[in-house]
Amino acid sequence: MGNQSINTNVSAMLALQNLNASQTELRSVEQRIATGQKVSSAKDNGAIFAIATTQRASSRALDAVRESLQRGQSVVDVSAASGEIISDLLIQMKEKALAAADAQLNTNSRAAMNADFVSLRDQITKAVNNGGFNGANLIKASAPDVRALADETGQSFLTVKAQDLSLNSANVKVTATTSVSTVILAQGALSQVNESLQLVSLALAKLGTGGRALSTHLVFVNKLQDAIDAGIGNIVDADLAKESARIQALQTKQQLGFQALSIANQGPGQLMSLFR
Repeated sequence: MGNQSINTNVSAMLALQNLNASQTELRSVEQRIATGQKVSSAKDNGAIFAIATTQRASSRALDAVRESLQRGQSVVDVSAASGEIISDLLIQMKEKALAAADAQLNTNSRAAMNADFVSLRDQITKAVNNGGFNGANLIKASAPDVRALADETGQSFLTVKAQDLSLNSANVKVTATTSVSTVILAQGALSQVNESLQLVSLALAKLGTGGRALSTHLVFVNKLQDAIDAGIGNIVDADLAKESARIQALQTKQQLGFQALSIANQGPGQLMSLFR
């Protein structure tokens, strides 16, 4: 039997230490349940918190990459749609030019045919001018290429080359003065339209390839971001099923700790029986 003292209650000190430990652990579990994270601050686990913070920054940076790819995709889609309209106009112009090459047309018919051809020709300029998105237009003269972010470093890009589809350009040989008012002019116009159709088809194929590259990379970025977010969750998220079981046990330990401390505190009072 140890020394009995009213100045030093060893049992009470031990009971208080155990109670404090239970309460500290209980607060930690309550914090994990409240936040859903086992590492919510640097004091929980400095190394894991640093890793998670770095990966969160990477994930947020990929948001900007995804938005850049989506903007580029929109520009390409709108420009390609306008390019398809230009291709359709050229097909109609070919029909008019071929019909106007017939020497048997009378004056009135040729004039009407030429008016239709000129109207279709002028619509190409309107289609080019309307082929932009958010100020970017890949089919205008001297249009800049679309450069979308490819990764979080800001040093890598996916580029879609501009394709000039304006009149009298590298891809559209029809000029602003091309007409079918005579047989000779109609034959020349037919040659220009045929060459333009081939070049415009090739330009649209390049835009389509560029747009598909942006779409493919966007899918990759989305998957990469999901993988990073899942990895962050693996190292910082709490298992709430386990925490639920732990909190029940810790609450019980806390209650028992209060009872143990109460019993220990009764010890000095019991010494009074020795002096009766």
